[in-house]
Amino acid sequence: MIPGGDDGRPTLEDVAAFAGVSRSTASRALNDDAYVSARSKEKVLAAAKDLGYFPNQAARSLVTRRTGAIALVLSEPEARLLDDPYRTAVMRAGYRELADVGSQMVLMFVDGGEDLARTMRFLEGGHVDGALVFAPHRADPLPKALKGLRMPVVFGGQAGSIRSGVHVVDFDNKGGARQAVRHLVEIGRTRIATIAGPQDQTAAVQRLSSWRSTLLAAGLDPAELAEEADFTLTGGRDAMSRLLARRGDLDAVFVASDMMAAGALRTLTEAGRKIPDDVAVISFDNHASLAPVMNPPLTSIHQDPQAQVREMVTILMGLLAGEEIKPRNQVLPVSMTVRESA
Repeated sequence: MIPGGDDGRPTLEDVAAFAGVSRSTASRALNDDAYVSARSKEKVLAAAKDLGYFPNQAARSLVTRRTGAIALVLSEPEARLLDDPYRTAVMRAGYRELADVGSQMVLMFVDGGEDLARTMRFLEGGHVDGALVFAPHRADPLPKALKGLRMPVVFGGQAGSIRSGVHVVDFDNKGGARQAVRHLVEIGRTRIATIAGPQDQTAAVQRLSSWRSTLLAAGLDPAELAEEADFTLTGGRDAMSRLLARRGDLDAVFVASDMMAAGALRTLTEAGRKIPDDVAVISFDNHASLAPVMNPPLTSIHQDPQAQVREMVTILMGLLAGEEIKPRNQVLPVSMTVRESA
């Protein structure tokens, strides 16, 4: 007789019979219950594999109250998301890291009030077990809305304007900017400009403040040497034009992202400035598809989105397992990759 239910697929009863255990033991073994002996668990798993049995996820969720899915929420204007190398790296890392722990990634974009309401309805509906959230803008209402959820949430980077009581995995933005400026000082540059990111984002604020404080510590004047842009290629190009118009004597620039640095390099080249002879350039991100292939290749501060997402997933899985993990702001180290631009 071929085992199976009405649709011909093997059932939990078939697995139990094949393994020579009770139905309840088979169920506990497949749910990784600690009270099932190693021998019984091994027999059940082997039987399930031999029969081609896959648990009914809907039925399992009724018992475990788990969906097996995790939301990756990106709170950014949709037009920028897919053009941002950091965000695309986060999406890839989310898929890989969640797959490694047996979870399905549910990708969600939040672009405005309607998206916020829809996202909250979805999360409150119990469709996922937890969320990995990237909401860098200080005025973003999403982090505060998420605090009321009865599910674990871990933030990549700062959680909007919230400064305590949340799980955060961030990068050392201040330390990275410090490394960049010190390197430029060490190679003899004295008029070191910066193209900062948008100042409604904590990471951009930290990189700008560290640029300024490091210059002052070196006895250099930061006056009129800073411009703000929006982490885009066009923003970097236009900010570099404004800097050259105001301070044509600058001999170095620290750019707060690789994408903006690509635009800045274009402006400098069009202005006839040789890099690094006339102007040394250092950026932030060290994205593999940008920094090494620029002309010249960019010296860049390296941050690893996959390491960030991996740590976020570790915290989230621990919370789901009932571990007592105190909310804190975890800061991951960065490093500098030196190339021809500086």
